[in-house]
Amino acid sequence: MKSIKGILGSCASARSLFFITVIVLALPNVALCFTERMSLAACLANVLLPVGAEWLLMTLNRCPGKMTWAMFLLVFFAAFQLVLLYLFGNSIIAVDMFLNLVTTNPGEVFELLDNLIPGVIGVLIIYIPVLVMAVVSIRRKDRLAPAFMSRQRRYAAAAVAAGALCLGVSYASDADYRAELHLYPANVFYNLGLAVERTNATAGYAETSKDFTFGAKATHPAANREVYVLVIGETARACDFSLYGYDRPTTPLLEGTDGLVAFPKAVTQSNTTHKSVPMLLSAVSAENFNDIYGQKGIITAFKEAGFHTVFISNQMPNHSFIDFFGEEADEWMFIKEKAGNNAALGDEAMLPEVRKVLAEGRRKEFIVLHMYGSHFNYRERYPREAAFFKPDDATEAKAKNRPSLVNAYDNSIRFTDRFLHDIMTEVGKTGATAALIYTSDHGENIFDDDRRLFLHASPTPSYYELHVPFIVWTSAAYRREFAPVAQALAANSGKLMSPSASAFHTMLGLAGITSPVRNDSLSVASTLFAVRPCLYLTDHNSPVPLRKMLRSGNDFKMFKKKGIGL
Repeated sequence: MKSIKGILGSCASARSLFFITVIVLALPNVALCFTERMSLAACLANVLLPVGAEWLLMTLNRCPGKMTWAMFLLVFFAAFQLVLLYLFGNSIIAVDMFLNLVTTNPGEVFELLDNLIPGVIGVLIIYIPVLVMAVVSIRRKDRLAPAFMSRQRRYAAAAVAAGALCLGVSYASDADYRAELHLYPANVFYNLGLAVERTNATAGYAETSKDFTFGAKATHPAANREVYVLVIGETARACDFSLYGYDRPTTPLLEGTDGLVAFPKAVTQSNTTHKSVPMLLSAVSAENFNDIYGQKGIITAFKEAGFHTVFISNQMPNHSFIDFFGEEADEWMFIKEKAGNNAALGDEAMLPEVRKVLAEGRRKEFIVLHMYGSHFNYRERYPREAAFFKPDDATEAKAKNRPSLVNAYDNSIRFTDRFLHDIMTEVGKTGATAALIYTSDHGENIFDDDRRLFLHASPTPSYYELHVPFIVWTSAAYRREFAPVAQALAANSGKLMSPSASAFHTMLGLAGITSPVRNDSLSVASTLFAVRPCLYLTDHNSPVPLRKMLRSGNDFKMFKKKGIGL
């Protein structure tokens, strides 16, 4: 016991704490040199300049404990960055990471935290003792000698100067290099600023979009009863749908459904819910995403065209664009909120609500359903009796548990298959001219290759997060009355498309709604549909070719295997 106290006392000494603080703050800088694509000059700048600056900051007060706590935000970011690297293996703390903190369902957060315990414990072991030692140092009123402080200032200034020189070389040798993007922690503070800016812009959405109109008009016969349904899935990846050739029977009901057209080459433009779902609910895409602050969603377009509109979500509201667009409907409900955020509430709970809406017998009905889908913890997404693939009881995020995790995930896809079939059946019973679109916001990593990636929303996306299902179902009445549209769907089914860009325009095309915003070259229900290169919406809301975002040969191999050319 005495020896342990002696070690702690030695570490808590003024000089030791001074250097320990500098070292633990430098850990992310060093780690990022190995995980990111950087030139030698950029790596040196990424270590020497920030570490030198932090070293210099430590000399501002002779009590090192006070300076350690004064830099608490840097300590927090360092811990956050290391956990991020543990989870995804690369990338700095992105804008989307900050936004996810305020838009993610609390239930999802706790489920995720349960599986980040090793990474969280690791950073706690590193950083909590430093903060404790800083408190001890303050209470002991430790003071560093003036000569020591003067000497450290000289060393730190030399490091800053060397780092600045390397920064200049980086700018001179790499046209794409920018400190606010590539220099930690400057990039983190820059991203935090953008996150705050976007949060404020989102908060003002009601004002900035109040005068927007689609100028939408209906062209189908007013006497016809029409029902259109947009179903937005969550975390469903196309490669686990037997509808697309997967070797396990995950979608047996969809495969036997008349009037269903599957699109096997659908690629989302974002792997984060707070971007991908708003793109599905509006006319914006990666090419014009920032227009979202001044536009309304697809529900308003249908309302302008005379449709009664309903939004039903199995998610918790989070004051995001998903909520804003959903609440444009004549009727909207978040069933999970009504159930007290019961994370086990299945998507089938939306079915009775759909039946109630259809029973009203309105002539023009538009329904949007937002599923909970296949979010982790996968085995909570379906009833126990619906477990087809077993064993499915593993919940720990470990590569060794992959077989059980995949079984649970595939069971969730199979349950989605049943849910979609039930919705189509209920709509079909009305005899209405009807159509349904189903797609997912993004996919999921499940320890699929040697990268051992898990979950989604990684700053650098993978194939498994990007290749998503997209299907269109039309009723017998629809196919009879609008045969050319059904033929266009079939003709376009084998083409590369992005639900992020096409869902809005396809849905309006199916419903015969005209609007200056509607673009038939983006609608797979039109003969004018044109194939476009795959784009990805970056953390800074810039559209870039998807091939530039992928960093692993595994991803290119998978896209090639699926016949998807980037």
